[in-house]
Amino acid sequence: MTSTIKDVARLAGVGVGTASRVISGKGSVAPETAARVRQAIQTLGFRPSSIARALSRKSLDMLGVYVPQYQGLFHGAVLETIGRELREVERHMVTASGGACGDARLQALDGIDFLRQRECDGLLLMSHALHDDDLRQLHAQMPQIAVLNRIVPGLESVCFSSDHALGGRLAAQCLLEAGHREVAIISGPHHAPDNEARLHGFLDTLGAAGVRVPSERIITGDFTPASGRAAAEALLARCGPAPLPFSALFCANDPMAIAAISVLAAAGLRMPEDLSVIGYDDCEFAAHVWPALTTVRIDIDAIATQATRDLINRCYGRDRPVIRDVAPELVWRQSVRRVDAA
Repeated sequence: MTSTIKDVARLAGVGVGTASRVISGKGSVAPETAARVRQAIQTLGFRPSSIARALSRKSLDMLGVYVPQYQGLFHGAVLETIGRELREVERHMVTASGGACGDARLQALDGIDFLRQRECDGLLLMSHALHDDDLRQLHAQMPQIAVLNRIVPGLESVCFSSDHALGGRLAAQCLLEAGHREVAIISGPHHAPDNEARLHGFLDTLGAAGVRVPSERIITGDFTPASGRAAAEALLARCGPAPLPFSALFCANDPMAIAAISVLAAAGLRMPEDLSVIGYDDCEFAAHVWPALTTVRIDIDAIATQATRDLINRCYGRDRPVIRDVAPELVWRQSVRRVDAA
């Protein structure tokens, strides 16, 4: 039979209020009395009721987290970071994901509804499928939200992202400085705001240098390795066989870039001798493939950390340091070659 706080108080010979102060660590209790209460807790194997504690504090001490999927380097890293930050303040998270099929926006809305029904103190949200109006409406109903990896007009104060337009510019500058003027692109999904920002930054920078990318050299993927493979095969079908009419390939994320390299290598191309490849994000494996992947680093760990700290501060009255400027940076490795190199 489960012991109650009344059982603890009776065994320790104290009032329920005294036992409660010892358990919560709040309030003054004589050392000898506190020792008797702790001994009673150990003897009875007492565990405080999380529900009762939540009712008294009007908080479940947990944040809800929505991500499109649990698998993969990107979303897994986000969840790990959020969990770490919450554990440091003795809070936890409950999560929901979009699953593998069906309308992505409806899945996201359903997942958020699931989290709200669990009475989470606040919500951390990562989704490209949601419309800006979806997030604005949610914020009007529940201000304690933080949005990761996108900026929603009107909600800038609760959004945490990197400057993806600058990230695209950095990728283009890398290729231009290496002498590349004929370029192909494997894009992410066009409904994703961060993809569109990096793509516009990339194309605008090339255009300013007089470089145009023909539409047949732009293939749309969905950020998955499978779409990177399919896109590379499509490029080979459109522009092959070797030699290709372009010397560099920009991929909108690293998993697509790594998958594309495997397809291109199987077709007999050498990277970077025949084709330079640049990715985006700087995922965990980018430095460990061959050739090591040149990429634009987006510090998603820092983004998730800052978003979580901000929501902790707003939900629990903490004062954890929050930095909003998480700038992208170019990481030059072996997969990009200067075209004038010997």
